[in-house]
Amino acid sequence: MPADTRPPSALTIAGSDSGGGAGIQADLKAFAAHGVHGLSAIAALTAQNTHGVDAVHVPPVDFLRAQIDTCFADFDIHAVKLGMLANAAVVDVVVDALRTHRPRFVVLDPVMISTSGARLLESDAQIALRERLLPLATVLTPNIPEAEWLLGHPIPDAAAARTALRELHALGPKAVLLKGAHLDEGDQVIDRWFDGVAEAEFVHPRLDVEGHGTGCTLASAIAANLSLGLPPIEATKAASDYIARALASGYAPGRANVRVLDHFVDRNRAGT
Repeated sequence: MPADTRPPSALTIAGSDSGGGAGIQADLKAFAAHGVHGLSAIAALTAQNTHGVDAVHVPPVDFLRAQIDTCFADFDIHAVKLGMLANAAVVDVVVDALRTHRPRFVVLDPVMISTSGARLLESDAQIALRERLLPLATVLTPNIPEAEWLLGHPIPDAAAARTALRELHALGPKAVLLKGAHLDEGDQVIDRWFDGVAEAEFVHPRLDVEGHGTGCTLASAIAANLSLGLPPIEATKAASDYIARALASGYAPGRANVRVLDHFVDRNRAGT
């Protein structure tokens, strides 16, 4: 039997951002920046720009399942990144598809509310995500507000964040990266990792900018690094470092003073 020469692929199942800074668009740019072939199954469409989300449309779930199945039928999918899943029916379809296809790695970004304040996950979907999807995740990547909802209590400081890591891990994911941008820790942003054994902190300078698409891109970069063979903790550290570089080199393409990431920052620095 001939050797399988297909390159590693990563699949994003998420929402589309018509403004190009987050969602599916950011995911595919992050995959490409890491040299991984990017696939997409669109779970929701948004009318969105740098000012905010104006409208959301959720395609029929049968069509979402068709997108996922078609990708798995042809490509060597090493990792799946999950983003905006909109409602409980979408979560149920994704859970069933993951159990059917059993990808090596699943990176879950539990997108609930956009930076502009738009609700991107209905209440019934939040419960389905917590109870059915978290146990399938290789790496869970909540920010502080998302972690507070998942746990049902506030996370006001660094000590609470360290405790929350273990509480989130107890909900079922193999590992948790608790993003620290929403915590006031002075001139630093600290992303905290726990996988049941190892605990780590990934520290970067806090930038005085409003970023867009950072969470989507971080989860996608983790998925890409896992596809390339890095162990989860190394894949996550590399992704956290990448976000810091990409945000520092970012730009504001719209009329709002909102910065999107320079996804190809490393290639641009190298002059390629």
